[in-house]
Amino acid sequence: MPLEVKLIRYRGERRIGLFFEKNADWIARVKKLEGSRWSQSLKVWHIPDTEANRIRFKIVVHEPSAEGYLQLEQFQRYLRSKRYSESTVKTYSEALKSFLTFYKEKSVYEITNDDVIVYNTEFILKNKLSSSYQNQIVNAIKLYFTTQRGFKINIDQIHRPKREKTLPNVLSKEEVKQLLESHSNLKHKTMLSLIYSCGLRCGELLALKPVHIDSKRNIVLLKNSKGKKDRIVPLSGKILEMLRDYYKIYKPTSYLFEGQTIGTPYDERSLQQVLKQALKKAGISKPVTLHWLRHSYATHLLENGTDLRYIQELLGHNSSKTTEIYTHVSTKSIQQIKSPFDDL
Repeated sequence: MPLEVKLIRYRGERRIGLFFEKNADWIARVKKLEGSRWSQSLKVWHIPDTEANRIRFKIVVHEPSAEGYLQLEQFQRYLRSKRYSESTVKTYSEALKSFLTFYKEKSVYEITNDDVIVYNTEFILKNKLSSSYQNQIVNAIKLYFTTQRGFKINIDQIHRPKREKTLPNVLSKEEVKQLLESHSNLKHKTMLSLIYSCGLRCGELLALKPVHIDSKRNIVLLKNSKGKKDRIVPLSGKILEMLRDYYKIYKPTSYLFEGQTIGTPYDERSLQQVLKQALKKAGISKPVTLHWLRHSYATHLLENGTDLRYIQELLGHNSSKTTEIYTHVSTKSIQQIKSPFDDL
């Protein structure tokens, strides 16, 4: 049975995709590989992109030219000077690196708009990269040429897909309760509970400091969230009590949730492992991510009758259209619809 191996992107992370026809024996072997996961959206098993895995599956990695690396470093300095988030710097850098690698035999000063069109057709589309990643690559290339090269890419000539209208994944209240109650470790339980109770992004939780918790006004202050905006979210009495118990035991200094080294934030990958352990203990087999808790928070607020405009503010969405997607996953109204089958 043929096995196709290639680098892919999964939720912003570079992974190694293992493509093969469905086979129980192969699936069992892949499951034994450390960090293996199944992507329902990409329909592929994938493993971490490590040096060991690249050697194991004989993946040859191509790199940009020396000139390309200099351009990449210059672009990264520009992004940081403009206060782009580190996740955006990483995403845009990887996108530009891929483009500069494709044209490693050509000077960056000779690359034209036509070359971008060829790259889009011969690399992005041919490798069947997701539409969201395709848009990220085109945005990165456009910004690079505008800011570093001084000329604009004609985006109209580049095929850009429509944004995929996928619905957010949501857990039921019962599943959220099972998940949050599965951990006996107070720190782990508090982190997951705070994400759900306030609808936080993972990065927002890890950036929290003790001073951001205002127990007198029952609010959490989120500094420099996505889009470089500050916002406040309400703090429930239940989570406030949990935070007080947590604070008495762990006594955080710089960050509310610190890593193994005092004064440093908790590691994002470690938090993902905390979630994975909770899912296993709760017996939930769905491919839940930390962001599912944020989606669930918004959907449950909507089902409880909270106005969509308030939910938009709480989530920190620029556009109400982003928030309106939760109306499509709320089941409160749908469950009241009677099927004509019941009248037969």
